[in-house]
Amino acid sequence: MVTWRAPTTARQAARSEPMQLLARFGLAARACVYLLIGVLAVALAAGHRRRETNQRGAMQELVRHSGGTALVWLIAIGLFAYALWRFAEAAFGTVGEGRKVGPRIQSFVRGLIYTFFGVSAVKVATHTHQGSQRGQQELWTAKALQHPGGRLAVGIIGVTVIVCGLVLVWEGLTRKFEKYFKLAEMTPRQRRVVEFLGTVGGVSRGAVFAVAGLLVVVAAVKAKPSESGGLDRALRVLADTPLGPALLVAAGIGLALFGVYGFAEARWRRT
Repeated sequence: MVTWRAPTTARQAARSEPMQLLARFGLAARACVYLLIGVLAVALAAGHRRRETNQRGAMQELVRHSGGTALVWLIAIGLFAYALWRFAEAAFGTVGEGRKVGPRIQSFVRGLIYTFFGVSAVKVATHTHQGSQRGQQELWTAKALQHPGGRLAVGIIGVTVIVCGLVLVWEGLTRKFEKYFKLAEMTPRQRRVVEFLGTVGGVSRGAVFAVAGLLVVVAAVKAKPSESGGLDRALRVLADTPLGPALLVAAGIGLALFGVYGFAEARWRRT
């Protein structure tokens, strides 16, 4: 009996009300981060190039203000809660997708990524010395390129990020995200607002990710780690194009709208 009861108990815990609360808290924390990244992207378009326009840069900007450190601590806890929820999905299946392997792998990867972001947030909150997030990504790329087959591995990672970005764009355009919402609890006006936020925000987020992935591929082809750099590098590349300021403002607004959409997820998402 014990052999069968343990998995059942774990599955019940993963679907319990406390876990749902953790998921909503995590979604709200993620929303805060994207909202801040969007603001930083718009600031970058206005000429403020010193700030790092990514997850760590958003939190570093917060701690510069009164009460910011406490807010970063809350975001860190929320990011760990988000990661825990995603790991639970990976173990027991995702809402709207059941126990399909693909969505569960995606949840596991997201859990790993947001665990990293949570650790990064703790380091920012405790003022632990650390390099830039972009610098770390370039360093990892450089180390990978030193190994046999490293360029191929980095290239594959870049292509994977591109595909993920394009999938996010497709999900935004087709409004696939709607199946994750408790639509019956929403008014028609609330649905329209969420549809707009999810579409524009999702497409913007996916497009920026695709650009970041493309830069990783370029880094692999040229064997030049500085061409990578994640979200910050992708946004700065947009800034340096002929339509740079306009593209960057559009991307920033889109990422900020995805942040607002994230708060709607925290309120109405099926968890």
